[in-house]
Amino acid sequence: MTIKSALISVFNKDGIDELALELAKNNVAIHSTGGTKKYLENLGLNILAVEDFTNYPEVFGGRVKTLHPAIFGGILYRRDNENDLSELQAHDIPSIDLVVVDLYPFQDTVVSGADHSDIIEKIDIGGISLIRAAAKNYKHTSIISHKGQYQDFTEHYKSQNSSSTLEYRKELAHAAFDVTKEYDTAISGYFASEQVLPLRYGENPHQKASFQGNLNGLFTKLSGKELSYNNLLDVDAAINLITDVSQEGKSAFAVLKHNNACGCAIRDNVAMAFKDALAADPVSAFGGILISDREIDLETAQAIDEIFYEVCIAPSFSVEARDLLTKKAKRILLQWSKEPYSQAIVRTCLNGVLVQERDILNVTSADLSYPTVQKPTDSQVSDLLFADKLVKNTKSNAIILVKDGKLLSSGTGQTSRVDALKQAIVKAQAFGFELKGSVMASDAFFPFPDCVEIASEVGVEAIIQPGGSIKDGLSIEKANESGIVMAMTGVRHFKH
Repeated sequence: MTIKSALISVFNKDGIDELALELAKNNVAIHSTGGTKKYLENLGLNILAVEDFTNYPEVFGGRVKTLHPAIFGGILYRRDNENDLSELQAHDIPSIDLVVVDLYPFQDTVVSGADHSDIIEKIDIGGISLIRAAAKNYKHTSIISHKGQYQDFTEHYKSQNSSSTLEYRKELAHAAFDVTKEYDTAISGYFASEQVLPLRYGENPHQKASFQGNLNGLFTKLSGKELSYNNLLDVDAAINLITDVSQEGKSAFAVLKHNNACGCAIRDNVAMAFKDALAADPVSAFGGILISDREIDLETAQAIDEIFYEVCIAPSFSVEARDLLTKKAKRILLQWSKEPYSQAIVRTCLNGVLVQERDILNVTSADLSYPTVQKPTDSQVSDLLFADKLVKNTKSNAIILVKDGKLLSSGTGQTSRVDALKQAIVKAQAFGFELKGSVMASDAFFPFPDCVEIASEVGVEAIIQPGGSIKDGLSIEKANESGIVMAMTGVRHFKH
């Protein structure tokens, strides 16, 4: 695609000289606006003003410069479409083969501490529209969307004899949409940050922190001190966990510490569920987060009131339970609306952000396959599925031990799966739990049969795991030797 015309409109002029000079040397018609036009003219180049062919001046202090059919038509028309070519000629629209645009520095303006009105003025409208238009029409138009591409494009342009290849234009389009995505995410994040809840501090007292969002849509705070950064992380983990393990007609209760469950049970009523959840690790439960998927009644509240906890969450509290639990002024009581919230997980990484979907996939009995000779009982299937949901919500590498609808122990955050299993066994034995008849869940496959062998030695009778290792056969063989049921899900649940 030979480049005969270009539109250059950039906020940051650094590095644009070589590209503009190379284009001019090859008789490319360069269109530009405002400050960019003056800058390029100072290089001795002949620059065409955008308003000369839009027949419309820049208005509203430069807010509207390039938003015009004569600009976007020249970018978006299809060079291989006869109707487009006829309309281009009929309306005397100049063709634009290359668009060079960078965006107003919105993120930098936010970071600088500028006031709201200045930040709003740095939301680019024309620039981002030009980028999207050129990227959409990459079959015919090249788009340079940030200054880091100037040199690479210039070298490509020279090597292709004043042209650009389709493959290269597609790469540029991909990069352009990454730019617009990041830019829009930053703007969205800024508006969300207008709902800022200052926190006492971050993970540690020397770190500043705030929550940006709307907690009131999820909770009614009935009592207690202000939520902390760590409280909010634990509350998020608690809601994800209890949502996964809830069963129709049953009560689920969980106790969490540092984003991991230290106790969880499914029982016929809330009081029994709390009792068995607490029993899994009453030591770790000290200062933990409690959550129920059913209303907390007075009996349960009386048991809860005997321990020290940070936050207690439930969809509702009986009047008597609420009266009792609100007597301790510092302990936080949250009434959970059960409203759905964002299915995206966003976290900073290096000089950008990582965005992914929440892991909302839960396997069912229909998803399980059993490669072993031994097949499960109905109660084992129930425990295996419960354990799989627990391991999904536990930091990797993770192993979960379950028996009769109750979490016995977990091995969490270990650098090897064997260490995670050994941690879980030691912990269960320390609290006096009999592991014979228990089931085990692993968040990822077993690369070797060692975990199966260790599990069999302590009485584990069924294992659920994703499968997919090239050595699955060795683990299956070991399970058969030990008379263990193995269920495979085909779904890995890493949690970092």
